[in-house]
Amino acid sequence: MKALAHRAACIALAIAGLSLASVATGVRADTWPSKPIKLVVPFSPGGVTDATARIVAEGLSKRLGQPVVIDNRPGVSGILGTQLVARADADGYTIMEGTITTHAVNPFFYKKLNYDPLKDFVAVNLVGTVSNVLVVANDSPYKSVDQIVAALKAKPGSLTFGTAGPGSSQQLSGQLFQSITGTQLQQISYKGGAAAMTDLIGGQIDLVFETVAAAKPMLDGKRVRALGVSSSHALASLPGVLPLADQGLKGFEMQSWQGIFAPAGTPKPIVDRLSSEISAVVNTPAVLQRLRALGVEPQPMTPSTFAAFQKAEIAKWGKVTRDTGVQPE
Repeated sequence: MKALAHRAACIALAIAGLSLASVATGVRADTWPSKPIKLVVPFSPGGVTDATARIVAEGLSKRLGQPVVIDNRPGVSGILGTQLVARADADGYTIMEGTITTHAVNPFFYKKLNYDPLKDFVAVNLVGTVSNVLVVANDSPYKSVDQIVAALKAKPGSLTFGTAGPGSSQQLSGQLFQSITGTQLQQISYKGGAAAMTDLIGGQIDLVFETVAAAKPMLDGKRVRALGVSSSHALASLPGVLPLADQGLKGFEMQSWQGIFAPAGTPKPIVDRLSSEISAVVNTPAVLQRLRALGVEPQPMTPSTFAAFQKAEIAKWGKVTRDTGVQPE
């Protein structure tokens, strides 16, 4: 009898402990936010990721009644800032602007990655996607995608493409191009997309898969020529430019993306509240206009949908990098 009584007491204490923990979590979630929130951007100020984060932060600050403060932590393809958030307290006061680079492809480019993009984070909301456009210099002899493919079939590795480094959208687009066409390009890495575009115009490299927003001024100025977009559909901002998928590259779709992540273990009520508020911000007409001006197509998702999207992206780009022989550094 004593043993049964002791066991019953232990069970009661365990249940009470679980209840207290639930109450504590509930109180923390119910009172959140009660202080400023830090939104880490793992890239330098001035880029698309930074600009997108600032737009979201501005709207969130108004809706949450607490400042959402941008904290730029650039370095090594976003790894330094991402590691910082992976180790942060899971209390909803440290979140980050993640990208296809930080949360899908870095594991395939770096051997010593001190974070797991799935296990160390909870997906909150996908803010939007960013398409690339295949461009050549305005005086390039290549007038079509077919001509580029033909040149590469005739002489593998004879053409160069510029990228902003490992895991960048420019590189991923180039890798996917090679995987689908069965061709070989020479990659020339730069510290940023702007330097690659400068060399493209100067004739040092043959082509670049640049973001639409970055390429648009040079397209408008007739300094480069667009041959195709990386999205599965034509873009209103580039009338007359067909998707690469409609030019013989079946299945070609490369869109980098911007999304909000929180450290793993962040209470679900906080994650759900954050996601709901982000969707409300992104769907505001003024914000939609500002994001599209950056080349970001708004596409907010629920946490579960975003998590499934992230897993699919990891699987997709894992296959592409293996097919093209990418070796982690």
